[in-house]
Amino acid sequence: MRAALYPNFQKPNALTCAREACDVLHSVGIEVCVSGEFREEFSDKQYVTFEDISESAKNADVFLAIGGDGTILRCAKLLMDTDAKLLGINTGTLGFMAGLESDQLDKLRLLKTEDYEISERMTLDVVHHGTDGDEVYTVLNEVSARSGSFRICDFEVFSDGYLVGRYRADGVLFSTPSGSTAYALSAGGPIIEPDLQCIEMTLICAHSLFSRPTVFSAERRLRLIQKTKGGESMVINVDGELHINLHENEYIEVFRGKHNVKFINLIGNSFHESLCRKLCRPLK
Repeated sequence: MRAALYPNFQKPNALTCAREACDVLHSVGIEVCVSGEFREEFSDKQYVTFEDISESAKNADVFLAIGGDGTILRCAKLLMDTDAKLLGINTGTLGFMAGLESDQLDKLRLLKTEDYEISERMTLDVVHHGTDGDEVYTVLNEVSARSGSFRICDFEVFSDGYLVGRYRADGVLFSTPSGSTAYALSAGGPIIEPDLQCIEMTLICAHSLFSRPTVFSAERRLRLIQKTKGGESMVINVDGELHINLHENEYIEVFRGKHNVKFINLIGNSFHESLCRKLCRPLK
């Protein structure tokens, strides 16, 4: 078995956590690989091999993302076209997508015996149809479309060619079930178990008395058309990283992605236990 590690050293304790994780994995006979950019930090560990992170994603059986949810999202993008399974180790603040906390590294021994649960998470493909051609992006959490200024947006949403609605709002989110506990939750969207297959649409501060989140079948192909007048553009954001301007009458399409991401849960917590613990709603 081969495990690749990618730590985010901007997070507290990430280096200590990564070095300890290497030792635990090595102790049970798992080959350990670390991105070459961290060669100096692991040079004293003779059993560690180094290679480019993109090669690690292709060659590893398990990929350990050590940091917060942002680190896990970045690593998930590398694994979308591979057979590797992703394990997030939280050294950040919330770490809702993590399957392990930094004080539970002894559990890494279970990787050797494959004594763990796997959650397959769907992704979304987003196609931006702009005046300069089409661009395709893939998200694990959500794509957001928001005003490029402080003005309200006008836009239309279609499902398989049929009009869903014409909206005035600060923006809209299209989320996977994994993304339902991220930005969409703060915008008033429903909590969806991550193993489900569906697409959630949540309006952001809609100027309406009757706008509600909508959950679509994962088989639907959704289209958002920008209708804001006066030269105003909307800004498209994919998993919090990339910003694309969407001008009047340009549109994006959102649909099920080609690849799922396999997440490892080593400690057997249910989704709802994690939800209650991470979001500070105590179990009774």
